[in-house]
Amino acid sequence: MKPKKRVLVLIADAGFGHRSAANAIISALQEKHGDQLDISLVNPLDDKRAPFFLRDAQEEYDRIVKEIPNLYQFGFKASDNNVPAAFIDSALVVLLFEVMWDLIKKTKPDVIVTTYPVYQGAIIQVLRARRFCIPLVTAVTDLISVHRLWFNRHVDASLVPTLEVEKLALQYKIPEKKIHVIGVPIHTSISHETRDKALIRKELGWDEYMTTILAVGSPRVSQMTGALNVLNHYGVPLQIVAVAGKDEKGYRGLKATEWHQVAHIYDYVENIPTFMKASDIIICKAGGLITSEALACGLPPILIDIIPGQETGNADFVVDHYAGAVANDLTQVLEILTHWLMNDKKVLNQVSRNAAKVGKPQAAYKAADIVWKLLGRKPETVAECKDRTLERLKGHESFRSTIDRIQNLRQQNHE
Repeated sequence: MKPKKRVLVLIADAGFGHRSAANAIISALQEKHGDQLDISLVNPLDDKRAPFFLRDAQEEYDRIVKEIPNLYQFGFKASDNNVPAAFIDSALVVLLFEVMWDLIKKTKPDVIVTTYPVYQGAIIQVLRARRFCIPLVTAVTDLISVHRLWFNRHVDASLVPTLEVEKLALQYKIPEKKIHVIGVPIHTSISHETRDKALIRKELGWDEYMTTILAVGSPRVSQMTGALNVLNHYGVPLQIVAVAGKDEKGYRGLKATEWHQVAHIYDYVENIPTFMKASDIIICKAGGLITSEALACGLPPILIDIIPGQETGNADFVVDHYAGAVANDLTQVLEILTHWLMNDKKVLNQVSRNAAKVGKPQAAYKAADIVWKLLGRKPETVAECKDRTLERLKGHESFRSTIDRIQNLRQQNHE
């Protein structure tokens, strides 16, 4: 038997999206080539040598974007410029170099996939230093507003979700042949679930025929309680399916609510794609992953929480394609819902069709095909890649001196 090819998938836990996109790609790879692959899923920020501010940012992410969104927006915009972005990228190379060095040495991957942008520079410099030619694939997880740290021209494949992000990638000097417009990788179960809504609802224990609104929260979604209160007192019978998303306080509040509508309350579920396929509308945040999942299901979203900067583009994409709506306050939730449901759901049916039209349910499979193709590169292509790597090293005195300093520090630490 041929030895299995090793795939290293890198994530971070700043929100659910990066891990979810990675799991989607892994699921597609396992489904198509599982018996030929050995896949490792790693969060490099779990390493104690990773910068403390990056490790801590994962845990504080929800609180920061919920309590001080304007500061988050300022940081996003301020760092998304040439000079600060270059400085941040250089700093990250030094700060993450040893973590990436040891990770690559330990796992010996044949290809690396990352769904988080800050790792690319350090990975590329490690590969140069060790004169390795391991393909690197980056999968972008937002639809429009994408920070320039996502784009590194030395990657082997840049997987982008939309034509708008393709233009950004070209603007930031990614070679056109390396750019693949595939959508955001979402779980493969969305493609597999083809049953009628009524049948899925029956299996879930819901009413089979009522208009069903899925509301998905999280610790950082502040508008969910108010939106559900509007639905609970809406004049038309509805079926409300509320998932708190590990927001313990929110979950307790939902369980204690006196419901006037048919309601099904959950703390956290693993089968959100199934819930989406069984629903008519979703109320949620404007995260790249959940928005992409909803569109792939033909499920129009009412977006009630938007991280300024990062998620603004996701909301704009939905609105520009008339595939959903943004509610800036509870009155707008009421207005949108009324508008969509009137005249025998005429508008709802249209936005649902539009959502399905722009959704990309096959994105994870396309990502898997690209990874598999890179794994199958001919030996002579790899040799040529090594030659190119050596050529890049020539004249990079500043890079070599940086690597020498890092190696000296490593030696001193070992001694």
